[in-house]
Amino acid sequence: MRSIAMRIPTRRVLEGGGFEVRRPAAMGAEMSPFLLLDEMGPTEWGPGKAIGAPSHPHRGFETVTYLLKGKMEHKDSAGNSGLLNDGDVQWMTAGSGVIHSELPESEFKRKGGLMHGFQIWVNLPAKDKMMAPRYQDIPAANIPVAESEDGSVKVVVVAGESMGVSAVIDTVIPITYLDVTLDDGELIQTLDSQLNAMIYVFEGSINVGDEEVEDGGFVILSEGDKVQLSGNGRCLVLAGPALDEPIARYGPFVMNTQEEIMQAITDYQRGRLVQ
Repeated sequence: MRSIAMRIPTRRVLEGGGFEVRRPAAMGAEMSPFLLLDEMGPTEWGPGKAIGAPSHPHRGFETVTYLLKGKMEHKDSAGNSGLLNDGDVQWMTAGSGVIHSELPESEFKRKGGLMHGFQIWVNLPAKDKMMAPRYQDIPAANIPVAESEDGSVKVVVVAGESMGVSAVIDTVIPITYLDVTLDDGELIQTLDSQLNAMIYVFEGSINVGDEEVEDGGFVILSEGDKVQLSGNGRCLVLAGPALDEPIARYGPFVMNTQEEIMQAITDYQRGRLVQ
């Protein structure tokens, strides 16, 4: 059974156009393949006040947006667009290059309202960093949910598997991404023993084995093939393989060498990032 191997403090910072996020204070090798975990909000925006992330590039990794509450509009330089509503997921593989924006939907911005969600960055192996970009927009109605018979456990299966229910999203590398709600409940979650695993609590408190993790707590799990969760709260369970490769990172570009980073910057500046 997995237990807590490390606790990482979280902090609130401003991101994008100036919206507040809560994130781990550091993302180290033990969190591979995850490069970033941001909890966006929850923020109650007044009329005309909501902001997001204006047009910006990415190369070499994936961004995963899971919107719990609100309305966000996505647009990119290839003419693709989409709308994220409550519970929707967008899994964007930037690969060789994407330039996009993530902004509050126009009517939501006009009226205001509650915005709350997550964005994680998933690194890609060297062999896949220059793959063709792709989008998977999954509405909440199509995201599988596992529930216990007594209703004390509910798991939104964004990626991976829980309680015999499998996700519909196709991932480049094996990823587990679960939104777990416990109402005085208990979940024994199977996790591939080869994967790094971590838990982020964002409502109430969750016991990992016999150790409590409160709201805002982020923990790295020890090795093992299962984890026991109990209590009254809500958390993300993330797991993925350690990519034992060099990381070169500059802003929105994540590659393996500094030369590849410089090439990404040059491609962006010369209008060649997006093919």
